[in-house]
Amino acid sequence: MRDRTLGVQVIAIGNLTVGGTGKTPVVEKFARALKNQGRKVAILSRGYRSKPAPFWVRMKRKLLFQEDVTPPRIVSDGTSLLLDSESAGDEPFMLATNLRDVIVLVDKDRVKAGRFAIERFGCDTLLLDDGFQYWKLQGRRTDIVLIDSQQPWGNNFLLPRGILREPPKHLRRAHTVFLTKSDGQNEILRNEIHRLNPSARIIECVHHPLYFEDCFTGERVDLDFIHGKKIAAFSGIAQPESFENSLIQLGGTLVYTKRYADHHRFSQQEILNVINRSKIRQADIILTTQKDAVRIARLDRRDLPIFFMRVEIKIIAGANNFDDCVRKICFLDSPKPLSSLPR
Repeated sequence: MRDRTLGVQVIAIGNLTVGGTGKTPVVEKFARALKNQGRKVAILSRGYRSKPAPFWVRMKRKLLFQEDVTPPRIVSDGTSLLLDSESAGDEPFMLATNLRDVIVLVDKDRVKAGRFAIERFGCDTLLLDDGFQYWKLQGRRTDIVLIDSQQPWGNNFLLPRGILREPPKHLRRAHTVFLTKSDGQNEILRNEIHRLNPSARIIECVHHPLYFEDCFTGERVDLDFIHGKKIAAFSGIAQPESFENSLIQLGGTLVYTKRYADHHRFSQQEILNVINRSKIRQADIILTTQKDAVRIARLDRRDLPIFFMRVEIKIIAGANNFDDCVRKICFLDSPKPLSSLPR
């Protein structure tokens, strides 16, 4: 299919593997940095597991070879949150919640969504969430790939035998590589990345907890709130171990865990079951991730408080590479560290 260019900056952020690299906080960090530099940013997502058009509408278009002229779903217009998580999808809704001044659109056709962002909102920068394999939108494009430093290539097999979407040698398309969940001891992996792509910038980062927030009231508490407490945890994410370990590192005692499939949408009864089992284990509090919190059904009964952990990306190596990447996108020459800019 023919590539399209829309005359604006395109930043594609994605993975070589499926799930679990912590992509959403990286998208958020880039969107915030670009916004702080005066760019008019739109995040374009395909909206994984968001609510699609009715089946009969999709079949009619397919049978009649009709072009889909339905406008993209506007999750946020840069001022207001306009859709819920079921209609928008987990990640777009979470991004729109955390970035109230950034446009967030959902559409499988991101060329159409990009054109809409430019014409409707005057955007000059398009961030493709999970966009490394989306080749239709080209032009002035920067490709950013995330690699989980704990299991960079899985078992080294492509789908469906492994978790690789494409071979590691395709890393040569990347301009910048983020090593997520880094412990700072990645010399062998860094050397391998340099062998595959000698010119790529490498940035190492961790998911840094900020605070806990009540899923229903919005109350925020400091991280030391869970120190010494008996905690229960539930999640529906690709790698729940990282989340659970972070709670232990913050001083909580994990007395109950419940893991669901990635992107699982929780029923009210499932949450009540978690509450009941947490009470049996004498938990003081129930914790989950922000990504999961957007999929929790409202509850009339709350015997235990339920909080989610808010996290952001913290760069531990390669901050100059991040600053340089943002400057090149924004055509900046100033050496002033972007980390000194307001959030």
